[in-house]
Amino acid sequence: MSADFWAGYISGAVGILIGNPLDLIKVRLQAQRPSVSSSSAITAPASVAASIHVGSSAYIRYFGNSATLVTGTAAPILGYGALNALLFVSYNRSEAALNKVLSTRDNLWVTWLAGAVGGLATWVVSTPTELIKCRAQLATQQLTSWAITKQIWQGEGIRGLYFGGAITAIRDSVGYGFYFWSYELSTRWLAAKTGAEVSLHQEAAKVLLCGGLAGVVTWASIFPLDVVKTRVQAQPWNRQPDSSPLLGGDINRPEKRFGALKVAQDAYREGGFRVFFRGLTVCSVRAFIVNAVQWTVYEWVMHELGHGRKQRTHAEAMEAQTV
Repeated sequence: MSADFWAGYISGAVGILIGNPLDLIKVRLQAQRPSVSSSSAITAPASVAASIHVGSSAYIRYFGNSATLVTGTAAPILGYGALNALLFVSYNRSEAALNKVLSTRDNLWVTWLAGAVGGLATWVVSTPTELIKCRAQLATQQLTSWAITKQIWQGEGIRGLYFGGAITAIRDSVGYGFYFWSYELSTRWLAAKTGAEVSLHQEAAKVLLCGGLAGVVTWASIFPLDVVKTRVQAQPWNRQPDSSPLLGGDINRPEKRFGALKVAQDAYREGGFRVFFRGLTVCSVRAFIVNAVQWTVYEWVMHELGHGRKQRTHAEAMEAQTV
């Protein structure tokens, strides 16, 4: 396996472990529905989510016990590690190929396009991973990722695991384009002058800051898409053995599930544009912390494997001199 594969896998797994508690809050904020009157046809459990307040003092309500802090992490640790590995490998190969075809180097638009290609390549892994994670985080009972996977597989097969795949692919492609673009842009802004000595602490601080900023920019650019994606995948599926108040499930009848466009229209009628930014504050905090650590781990592993940023630059310079 290549160095960027292992660096991507390890950094992705570390990021999930750090960010899961705040991701749990984000998903539940995005999936909650408004309160309804008792005369409504919607069942009482569906209105339970509306009792959750968005205020910072109420965030602790989302954690029933210590086990909830790691709810839904099994699938992302396995899936997101592989996703992150696939992302970085696809990005690096795509950028190299585009630079060769277009005869460019260090072009930020090429960086964005390569990131978008890398994000699209992760669709195979990200769709089932996100679906299982959302189900686990929104379920009222403690269900393992494996149990949810079996439920979906038995009910709908492979097609069920890829429910919401189109909106996930769009979100990932656009988001990862901005992810790599913003990281490269901020790295160049903070780059030391040529020949200047940079300490290890200064380099680590720069990577932490640039990684954190890249995470915030990424999520700010795609958050409405992520809200729609969460609501699409949070819809109850047929033959569900138990209902979830947060999902608005009804055990007595099968639920008709809608596509991304219909879900977005319903969300807008529910709360206007504000509904598409519900949970953005929590997500931004999480994005900065997770991606700061994730990029630091990635750069460190790449350096340890002999493929660090400075090592690559030096190798390219030596290659250019020999040509």
